[in-house]
Parts: sequence; C-alpha cells; structure tokens
Amino acid sequence: MHLKKWHNFDRNAWHNLNRNGWHNFDRFIYFILSKELRNGDIIFQTSKSRQSKAIQLATGSKYSHMGIVYNENGKLYVYEAVQPVKLTPFEEWVNRGERRHFVVKRLKDAESVLDSETLRKMKKVGEKYNGKNYDIYFEWSDEKIYCSELVWKIYKETTGIEIGKLQHLSDFNLSNEVVRKIMKERYGEKIPLDENVISPVSMFESDKLTTIIDK
Repeated sequence: MHLKKWHNFDRNAWHNLNRNGWHNFDRFIYFILSKELRNGDIIFQTSKSRQSKAIQLATGSKYSHMGIVYNENGKLYVYEAVQPVKLTPFEEWVNRGERRHFVVKRLKDAESVLDSETLRKMKKVGEKYNGKNYDIYFEWSDEKIYCSELVWKIYKETTGIEIGKLQHLSDFNLSNEVVRKIMKERYGEKIPLDENVISPVSMFESDKLTTIIDK
C-alpha cells in the first residue's frame, strides 16, 4: 500500500485502531506495514524523552528521533541509538513516540543501491555499534553515538551516500531557555560550537529520500 492510498483509505481506520490499542494494531496495521516496509527504510518520530523539546527548538523540526527499519521475514524492528544502541520491536518503538506518529522514508534509488549484498553489509556495519552508549554530548566519534549519527554513519560506510548535511552546533538555534538549560547541564560554559553534528531534520529533509508512509 503506497502513501496516497494510505492517506485516502486508511487514515480513519488507523485512528480508530489507535484508540483501541495495540491489539488491533497488531492484527491489521502491522500486517500492512510488514508488507510495505523494507530493510534500510529510515523512520522518524517525535520522542517523549527529556531532551526532545530542546532538539525540536534548536533544529526547528518536530522530529527528534530516528532509526533504521529491519524487516525480518515479516517481523519489523527499528535499529536505534538509545541507551544503549539496540534493535527494538517496531510496535515498542512506535509506542514511545508522541501520538504514535511516525514517518518512513526510503532512498530514492533504493532498488538499485540497496541490493541484498549491500543490506547484509549494512547490518554488519551496524553491529559494531550495537550495545554502545547513547551520546548525550553529540560528539562526532564512534565511542558513543546518537540516533541520527548512527543512521548517517551506517549509510555512509555502506553505500558512500551522505544523507543530510553535516552542521556545527553553532548552526542551530541555541537561544531558547529550554535549549540553554540542557546545554549548560551537559557542557557548562564550554559549549563545543564547532562540533560536527547531523540532525534528524537534516536527514528528514534530504532530497535523497522519498516519503513512503506518513502516519
């Protein structure tokens, strides 16, 4: 089921099922998604975490968390950088987001780029980050890692494709009090403004991706 059909036919059904909980989600929507989503799809949500609001304000986007979709024989998972980096069942991942809303995007030339060998390599590259701690300081290193950094680095190392534009902390809006409070807690007075950062919104807005589902 493609995005247009999803919007025109299933949106009301989705909201009705949401009101009735995950039991109906598993029976109907999960089945549809398991047929639609592919390995390597990129999924976005608005996290309920404490830092989510600061990320939204600083980047100007409602999306503050993301991961990579894995479809294992019809069972859906999201590989994500939380504490620690792990593979999370899809229902659990969606349930953690605000209003269970999510957007799934796909590489525009996925048919030619993400062949079976590349997808195997993608999972192998991703495995080296498994179990690593979440990076609350957003440092550009592999010792700890944050959500968009994980997805960006897996795609870069596997395909050579850079999804989204690398920025510096200084490029973001750090003036809001919510943002300033988080920054001071983590950095004190020495904010690393020149640190390389890849944000969820930069990847979300990349012209290399196309939207598959906007639930």
